[in-house]
Amino acid sequence: MNKVAIIGTGQTHTKKKRKDVILPELMRESIDRALEDADIEFKEIDAVIYGGGPELFEGVNHPEKWCTDIVRGGSKIPVIRVHTGGTVGASAGTCGFYTVASGMFDTVLVVSGNKLTESSAQEALSYVFHYTERGLNAGPPSGVAIQAKRYMHLHPHVTEDHFALLGVKARKNALKNPYATLHLPNVSVEMLKNMPYLASPIRLLDSCPVSDGSCAMVLQTKSLAKKRGNQPMSWIQAVCSIPEGAMYPDRDWGIPLGLQKSAEGLYKKTGITNPFEQIDIVELYDAFTVQELIWTDGLRLSAPGKAVELLEKGITQIDGSLPINPSGGVVSTNTIGASALIRQAEVAAQIMSKAGMHQVEKANIGLSHGWGGILQFHVLMLQSKKEDLVHDKKYAVVENPRQPSGF
Repeated sequence: MNKVAIIGTGQTHTKKKRKDVILPELMRESIDRALEDADIEFKEIDAVIYGGGPELFEGVNHPEKWCTDIVRGGSKIPVIRVHTGGTVGASAGTCGFYTVASGMFDTVLVVSGNKLTESSAQEALSYVFHYTERGLNAGPPSGVAIQAKRYMHLHPHVTEDHFALLGVKARKNALKNPYATLHLPNVSVEMLKNMPYLASPIRLLDSCPVSDGSCAMVLQTKSLAKKRGNQPMSWIQAVCSIPEGAMYPDRDWGIPLGLQKSAEGLYKKTGITNPFEQIDIVELYDAFTVQELIWTDGLRLSAPGKAVELLEKGITQIDGSLPINPSGGVVSTNTIGASALIRQAEVAAQIMSKAGMHQVEKANIGLSHGWGGILQFHVLMLQSKKEDLVHDKKYAVVENPRQPSGF
């Protein structure tokens, strides 16, 4: 397989409502920024991977047909639609990776986005469940409330105070990110704890906003990327997605089995044996504050129930030893369609030292995550500044993977 590099990324400035543009124009904004960042012209693109969420999110049937002409820049090149619900952005990035790695294309543009304010995301997310399940999961807040309650039952030391701490961290990070939807100064733990409940224990600012926005990335094969000289790029080391069943008997929503298996597969592919020590930055799909804890455990960045210790000790802050969501995360910006692609783009920007005010020092290895469905879909991507990790001596040390160090 060919080695694949991300050579450019682009995001729109997400807002609660973008009345100034229609969806194709919104997606073109991120495409133009990605092309400018990559310093290439559209004529150099071989294909477009279009990540489109459920039609109910966009209010348009087959949105890729509406957007095709503008996303392919008038060129007669293939457009491939990827549709996997909440993970669609990450799945689009994964598809782009495989089309380049396989030799199918040399340079690929990946784009995804939504105008959620033109439809009812909550209504749509309720409709996707079978009628026998809607009472259990009447939209994401109540579903994640069940997940949070179960996680708190498994780990009684986890409290709503931790959710508020996560919320404060996310809001402060978002203030440094010009692309974030929510810029909320003077946020405090007490303020977040006094917000009304959406579904106990999930409060208003424990939840993500509804955003209009788009994201794009340019992926290129090694042979072409190497001709770029000293221009920064981020190398995709591996991707992995191993889903679990949705409603099988005895499924424990507090234990993300699909994420655990996906992480194991990703680390095996890349030679990562101690992710806590070896990974420098993480971008998680935290649509709700509590999910940062659950996903951190699932990725084996902490022992089960110990993610709160990383939070309390400041390890996951921008200036900590393992920054998680320095961008402000999904809890600060959520377009659904582009949210998981933004995680990949944010990691790439960090590795290329282009993250601006929320840049992390020494960001050499980065992990991005997306989730969807009834919490059972997870898509991971590992990127690095170095072209190859598997043969790097630093990552050849065999350590006990069940006991991450550092806390």
